[in-house]
Amino acid sequence: MLNNIFYCFLFTITVIKNMNIKPLADKVLIEPISVEEKTASGIILPDTTDKEKPEQGKVIEVGPGSDGKTMTVKKGDVVLFTKYGPSEIKIDNKEYLIAKEEDILAILE
Repeated sequence: MLNNIFYCFLFTITVIKNMNIKPLADKVLIEPISVEEKTASGIILPDTTDKEKPEQGKVIEVGPGSDGKTMTVKKGDVVLFTKYGPSEIKIDNKEYLIAKEEDILAILE
């Protein structure tokens, strides 16, 4: 019986690792980009310091849009977004954000 539980556990982990996320309606899946911060004297601040939330990221997946409207952003775009609008999620110990398209302020080119 313990063997069966172990195999079920392994299968569950595999399913989670191979999961594809497809946002619904006007939602966008974003991978946050950490910007390396330097002080005026050139000292690089590590990620462990208490910093603000990142406000830019790379679009990983885009929903189909809502109410017949097409999405302005597309997969691969680097975007600026509102600081507290997106919801944080964790997949395979990696952090992602799910935001409404209206929370995206600009596309960086």
